[in-house]
Amino acid sequence: MGATPLDYREPDLPGRVRALAPDGVKAVFDHVGGPGLVDSFGLLARGGTLVSYGTASTRDVVGNAMLPVLLLFARLLRWNTLPNGRGAHFFNLWNGHRRRADFRRRFARDLGAVLDLHTEGVLDPPVAARVPLSEVASAMTLAESGTVVGKVLLVPDQP
Repeated sequence: MGATPLDYREPDLPGRVRALAPDGVKAVFDHVGGPGLVDSFGLLARGGTLVSYGTASTRDVVGNAMLPVLLLFARLLRWNTLPNGRGAHFFNLWNGHRRRADFRRRFARDLGAVLDLHTEGVLDPPVAARVPLSEVASAMTLAESGTVVGKVLLVPDQP
């Protein structure tokens, strides 16, 4: 599909990315957060964008669960003040409970753009498995196993 697959668990992932893109990359989408976020930002070329959309690395942090997230936001804001032509943003898919109408409008726009790209054939993700909805637990186990290439789809149960 024109991309070089990389495993985020590789010991020197940043070095591997730098070898493939010595001048940096245009975008990094980081769902893990934590210490690796610094590497993600460092991989950007001038004009590049970091989109952080998760904080999985903080899932097991003891104490105030909001503190690591607030520190992440502070870091992203600080990075945006640097005069290096790179941007850092957080995309919160679940932040809809405060301003529901705003959230629904943005969600419809963003999801609509992705679905349009899929309809046009620009995005055609590989499907690793189709699992009946009644077996959602096994679908989650499969998706989280790291053994599949592609998406695990939930499909309606057959009557």
